[in-house]
Amino acid sequence: MTQHYLTVDSLSAGELLAVLDLADELKADRRWREDLHGCSIGMIFEKPSTRTRISFEVAIRELGGHPVVLNTGDLQLGRGETIEDTARVLSRYLSAVVVRTFAQSPLELLAGAGSIPVINALTDFSHPCQVLADLQTIREYKGHLSGLKLAYLGDGNNVAHSLLRAGALTGMHVAVASPPGYEPIPQVVGVAERHAREHGGTVTVTADPLEAAADADVVYTDVWASMGQEVEHDARLLLFRPYQVGSQVMQAARPDAIVLHCLPAHRDEEIAASVLDGDQSVVWTQAENRLHTQKALLLHLLTGGEDQRDGAQTAHLPADAPVRTPSRW
Repeated sequence: MTQHYLTVDSLSAGELLAVLDLADELKADRRWREDLHGCSIGMIFEKPSTRTRISFEVAIRELGGHPVVLNTGDLQLGRGETIEDTARVLSRYLSAVVVRTFAQSPLELLAGAGSIPVINALTDFSHPCQVLADLQTIREYKGHLSGLKLAYLGDGNNVAHSLLRAGALTGMHVAVASPPGYEPIPQVVGVAERHAREHGGTVTVTADPLEAAADADVVYTDVWASMGQEVEHDARLLLFRPYQVGSQVMQAARPDAIVLHCLPAHRDEEIAASVLDGDQSVVWTQAENRLHTQKALLLHLLTGGEDQRDGAQTAHLPADAPVRTPSRW
């Protein structure tokens, strides 16, 4: 059965940790590989991207695959072809497809109609690939995840949604502070609370940024106006100002807390420049880890997640693809 990655809890807790372990191995031994030899991976981007697009394209190439980069202007979707029909066609050509788009529902339709893995490279609802790099970075600096407190300050957006679910799934204590009316949606909070009960974590949603930051091991923020919300930028500046990750927030956190930001950052808006460039900031390692976790995710979905250190595994080819030996690809 085809496994997709549409939200972070598309993976079980065990699968999530296995992907992070593999990402650590791939980071420690970065080299060109042939694990995805013969695989063409579609990349459909309806929104601008720096880290996600580059890290996926490099990951696919360094694993021996071929990235096919598209935007919706290159596809017949813009001329009325249905998502379902597009999914059926792409499944005959590609081994997987990576999609950055607006709503979550088109991804669900794509996954439901196709027969290849669909990877969510960001929607307005969720950013599950980002959170893989976040978790790898936290483990790299803290040694573990379970029992740590992660404080997220700012808009209850797609990044907040993914952090809530991923943190709870790994036994973390996740506290989100947002202005009233900008909290994460209740359905996501409810899912995260269920994960937390099952895995020993907790979930807190508050309007008080210092309450969220108190004794935090990890302090995280994102831009106050996401892509598509730029017209709200000026209005949000005043409303979100108390949620800036600055000296007061960092004094409330633990002395050895690390600072994360998914980037791009607006210096001296959601995060003080002194914090972004300070000793507690690990955002550049976090950005680098997009590459390693993207590789690990692709291998998990396309090769079944076997240990990759002893050579390439057989990757999933498109449905009805002719059987060929690797030497003929």
